[in-house]
Amino acid sequence: MTGAGALTGLVGFAHALRHAGVACGPERVHAFVRALDHLDLARADHVYWAGRLALCAEPGDLPRYDAAFTAWFGDGDRPAPPRGRAPRPGRLAALVDGTGRPGPAPDLRVAASDVEVLRRKDIADLTPAERRHLRELLATLRPVPPRRRAHRRRPARTGRLDARRTLRGMLATGEPVRLARHRRTHRPRRVVLLIDVSGSMKPYADALLRFAHVVARAVPVEVCTLGTRLTRVTRQLRRRDPGQALAAAARAVPDHEGGTRLGETLKAFLDRWGQRGAARGAVVVICSDGWERGDPALLAAQLARLRRLAHRVLWVNPHAGHDGYRPVQSGIAAALPHLDRLLAGHSLETLHALLEEVRLA
Repeated sequence: MTGAGALTGLVGFAHALRHAGVACGPERVHAFVRALDHLDLARADHVYWAGRLALCAEPGDLPRYDAAFTAWFGDGDRPAPPRGRAPRPGRLAALVDGTGRPGPAPDLRVAASDVEVLRRKDIADLTPAERRHLRELLATLRPVPPRRRAHRRRPARTGRLDARRTLRGMLATGEPVRLARHRRTHRPRRVVLLIDVSGSMKPYADALLRFAHVVARAVPVEVCTLGTRLTRVTRQLRRRDPGQALAAAARAVPDHEGGTRLGETLKAFLDRWGQRGAARGAVVVICSDGWERGDPALLAAQLARLRRLAHRVLWVNPHAGHDGYRPVQSGIAAALPHLDRLLAGHSLETLHALLEEVRLA
């Protein structure tokens, strides 16, 4: 069986657990797959205990987990709990093939590496099955917003002297009291995602919009699409269900797979929302390949304007991760002097790197 089939079987096992009543969400499934990255997948006891620890949340889940493991992988491959002796070697079996029927027992030593291959593979080269797996892995992302210092202060053991609170304490007791101190708090910094949905970005647009949906569910964010016009899709992408969110965004975007006028659409964003506050002090991420049908000078002028407003400006170009790439497109060449970073965005791994870059901004 192929590595994709092995991953299908592991994810299918998680679906079977949900039907059995075990509440294993995407985060637990992701932990399960990550745990298998450090174990021997040819040993059923490793897979059994990794799943039992990662997928079960309470003691009542254990009987359901055992029954589902037996039904999915076979009774002969379920390891016995250790009792002071080494568990017998096992062999993972009965994963489903692409048709959903039980297939032959595969060698799953490479299953975790298959996940890593999918993480590094160019999104434009994915098969339909791999795209479905990518959507599941995107759902496991946990974005952390960048932080900024707020103007408000809060009580603390160390920090600047809080004269007002110290004085109130003295007035209340009539005698000197311990000095009160305070320090500044931190607040999430706004993130702005501007996603190019033109024809040249068609292989990446769906994955980038799903990525934006995950970010919009966890971070203060504004999301707009860029094409021949600007469309704000923040409200649509805040829906809980990814399918409904993407469908609502698709209905809202009238110029999907059309041309690209980055300078004009960026100007529209700054005039309508950016100058009024959306871009002020924000981390702005522009996802585009840099093909510009409009005037590159206009794009450069608007990026210079954006750079004066934003905390950081990041440009994510899916082609920047390819060997031999040179930023010679008219749009990206005009943009480079005004960017903090030019990042790749062609794979799940580079999207992970983007989240880390945003978090540290």
